[in-house]
Amino acid sequence: MAGQTGVVVTLDGEILEPETPLLRADDLAAVRGDGVFETLLVRDGAPCLVEPHLQRLTHSARLMDLPEPDLAGWRHAINLATQRWVAGTRDEGAMRLIYSRGRESGPPLAAGEPAATTAYVMVNPVPDRVGAVRRSGLAAITLDRGLPAGGADTMPWLMAGAKTLSYAVNMAALRHAARQGAGDVIFVSTDGYILEGPRSTVIIATDDDGMAGGNPCLLTPPPWYPILRGTTQQALFHVARANGYDCDYRALRVSDLVAAQGVWLVSSMTLAARVHTLNGRRLPPAPIAAAFAELVDAAIVSDR
Repeated sequence: MAGQTGVVVTLDGEILEPETPLLRADDLAAVRGDGVFETLLVRDGAPCLVEPHLQRLTHSARLMDLPEPDLAGWRHAINLATQRWVAGTRDEGAMRLIYSRGRESGPPLAAGEPAATTAYVMVNPVPDRVGAVRRSGLAAITLDRGLPAGGADTMPWLMAGAKTLSYAVNMAALRHAARQGAGDVIFVSTDGYILEGPRSTVIIATDDDGMAGGNPCLLTPPPWYPILRGTTQQALFHVARANGYDCDYRALRVSDLVAAQGVWLVSSMTLAARVHTLNGRRLPPAPIAAAFAELVDAAIVSDR
């Protein structure tokens, strides 16, 4: 790592050593998980898909009734954190944008004064597991998410589509998968439809609708489901369409994954992890595995 262990930059541009205490004990990020976040990959000296991530951060903040994010401040902090990271290493970095409601018992605010939120950017080494699943794929299991595929818009308190700090259910699902000998999870709705992974978007390749220029069709669950809109998935579809692939949103069931020509869990950090085993059943090899990985690699730098 060439000595690089981590970077922390607050939204006012202060650069902190990674060991420096930052949160107050009563910060709502810690005591309630009351906040939102984004995760970006730093690759080749630059963060990937900054604007789509900032758009999603803003959307998440609105769903949680947080103050409108200071996008100029976030961009400045992202740039400072990136510069600091690449000055110490050529390795990829895992960048997180953290935005919480601030202190539970903070000082009273004057009329019209903006809330004292907590906001910072940090960059750390990419976990070792990321490289392993990029190369070799993973085994996944399906788990019931406890929600129907439709109707989330009538239950705004569930904050479907917000990337919140309240990740306890997602992490519990991943621990459950590990106890079953699997590396990840695919959530399924109570009515049997594929939703998403705890930290990823599900994409399959299929030729059900015929081949577009010899290429399979890429499908992912509809965005009106109670799922997070994937920044990497959206960039991938844009690049894939430009390369002759049909891409669409479709209601999918577990049987569709079993019959597919490839199943991937796509995210900003892992990029593309091919699911080689589902619920203990070995899936057939994906004919476009190499091409799919190349499309994702192109997608995450498509804004440069």
